[in-house]
Amino acid sequence: MAQAAIPVIVNGALGKMGRETVKAIAQSDDMVLLGAISRNPQYAGQDVGEIIGCGELEVPVMPDLQSMLAFVAQEQQPGVMVDFTHPSVVYDNIRSAIAYGVRPVVGTTGLSAEQLNELAEFADKSSMGCAIIPNFSIGMVLLQQAAMQASQYFDHVEIIELHHNQKADAPSGTAIQTAQLLSEFGKPYNPPSVKETEKMPGARGSVTEDGIRIHSIRLPGLIAHQEVIFGAPGQIYTLRHDTSDRACYMPGVLLSIHKVIQLKSLVYGLEKLL
Repeated sequence: MAQAAIPVIVNGALGKMGRETVKAIAQSDDMVLLGAISRNPQYAGQDVGEIIGCGELEVPVMPDLQSMLAFVAQEQQPGVMVDFTHPSVVYDNIRSAIAYGVRPVVGTTGLSAEQLNELAEFADKSSMGCAIIPNFSIGMVLLQQAAMQASQYFDHVEIIELHHNQKADAPSGTAIQTAQLLSEFGKPYNPPSVKETEKMPGARGSVTEDGIRIHSIRLPGLIAHQEVIFGAPGQIYTLRHDTSDRACYMPGVLLSIHKVIQLKSLVYGLEKLL
């Protein structure tokens, strides 16, 4: 007996990642797009497929998340909300989805540690799956795993993340997550050799509690890129991941949709779902 298709709504459907997600869900054999949410009044009521150029999908763009959550919650099959919106609203979006019994898959970054803890508690109490994924790229997961290996042998490391100039938060969620993974070893990084003086505030980037420095670059022409640079006397070891097309994130998005309906709590990071 064939399994019922997973009902999905996309919040932020007309953003760069939202558009790719709508296309990927429309092409999937085991998912059905039930809703597309955008607060841009220019497109309200128009077919989302025609707007993004993939043909009519019979799914109108709607401005109200709450009504769409109520709609998908009525489905027999557990529903999923994919969120690519803005750091200022993502926390409330996730809480609303969980309250309606809709599983969130979240690519929006910018949540604080306190907010993540609160959402984890809320998901646990609701026995509701929630996947917060700073980066949906399989290549980035491999970079982070290689960085964790290298950090056992290097004491000096800095992270450089580069994104398009429409990204609202800095450092990126991926860079923060990478630093958090390196921090799991409980060692201090970058022991000082001299007393540093910044002639301009922020010249040395932001710094984590254990000494990892993160530098953020924002320029038109970039998509999403990250370097993790390790140093030791006589050698430099550089790990780099480059995104040339947002389509590279879609296998991770679809995997997360499949996995989140099986979860009973919040997970943070794609590596937890692989």
